[in-house]
Amino acid sequence: MPPRDRIAERARALDAADGLAAYRAAFTVPEGVIYLDGNSLGALPVKTADVLARVVTQEWGEGLIRSWNSAGWFDMAARIGGKIAPLVGAAPHEVIACDSTSVNLFKLIAAALQMRPGRSVILSEPGNFPTDLYMIAGLEAQGLAQRRLAPREELAQALGEDVALLMLTHVHYKTGALHDMAALTRAAHEAGALVLWDLSHSTGALPVDLRGVAADFAVGCGYKYLCGGPGAPAFAFVAERHHGRFAQPLTGWFGHAAPFAFSDDYDPASGIGQLQCGTPPVLGLAALEVGVDLIAEIGVAPLYAKSRALSEFFLACLADLDVALALVSPAASAQRGSQLSFRHPDAYAICQALIARGVIGDFRAPDVLRLGFAPAYLRFADVAEAARHLAEVVTGGEWQNPAFRQRAAVT
Repeated sequence: MPPRDRIAERARALDAADGLAAYRAAFTVPEGVIYLDGNSLGALPVKTADVLARVVTQEWGEGLIRSWNSAGWFDMAARIGGKIAPLVGAAPHEVIACDSTSVNLFKLIAAALQMRPGRSVILSEPGNFPTDLYMIAGLEAQGLAQRRLAPREELAQALGEDVALLMLTHVHYKTGALHDMAALTRAAHEAGALVLWDLSHSTGALPVDLRGVAADFAVGCGYKYLCGGPGAPAFAFVAERHHGRFAQPLTGWFGHAAPFAFSDDYDPASGIGQLQCGTPPVLGLAALEVGVDLIAEIGVAPLYAKSRALSEFFLACLADLDVALALVSPAASAQRGSQLSFRHPDAYAICQALIARGVIGDFRAPDVLRLGFAPAYLRFADVAEAARHLAEVVTGGEWQNPAFRQRAAVT
């Protein structure tokens, strides 16, 4: 039997045995598209359009400002944060949905610096997601922080007495490599530092246990595996033990203990509520809640199991099709997130050739083709077809078409 037929037969068997197969119908996946970029922007849940229509036409259109009370707008940030909490191993009162990942990073880095007087170093690794490093740079420019970068294998040794905060991304955005959250958090605490984890490429795709590892802070976005839509609100976590000690610098009115008292002086809300700043984006939160509810219904454990099976199957397909691409991600699925990354000098052109065929992945400079495996709506048949398309693009030289080399603003 030819490799292509053998792969297709195996995919059919895997799909037939897939306990999550029915959930594909809960998402909008365009006909003829194989979507391997859910690690960058999650697919649209079918219910989201109806929910947004209701919020716009009924809650906003008819309820008007009354909906802050009658429709529960005022409490959305805390309510949705409480729903995200079990997905990251936190208590409901430790998580809030608000602002963007970048803004939440800034707030928590600044809070950590205040909690560690006499220490000003923020330790991270080179190649961390740019916004994480940029937020350190912003505080550094104000004379409030110093940036220190160490390779991941040297991070524990770089935890000196001047380090206030260790800030890392749990799943590396480019390679998909996992950090050992428990070991690094423990090492930081032994050195007297706090720890902030960026869970943007983890939440909703693989298990996270913030309480179990004694994490101090965490952030994450809402538009990847949580399927909250482009620019969806992010979330932030502060361990309960810090609720009486941390103070964030963006002292906006929704972080006030009594925002509608309209006091001239700022009195921070107790607990996680202090992390709010400006007026919550109701439409964005409404869309995010649909995705969070859906992922919570499916469950992180089965999603993670399927994610690993999908990526392992994809690598097996490439081997059967004799495709030689340099794997950047860890070879063992237990050591990576829900993605596979490959290095090629013409990775951008290969990515564009795949997109032209209806296989949507993405490119990360300077030379990485990144393919995400969102298990809630991806089928094994999709993976088999994607491998076939990649094999044909690479071996046939299709990527050499000049049209595929024209860089767009978003890659």
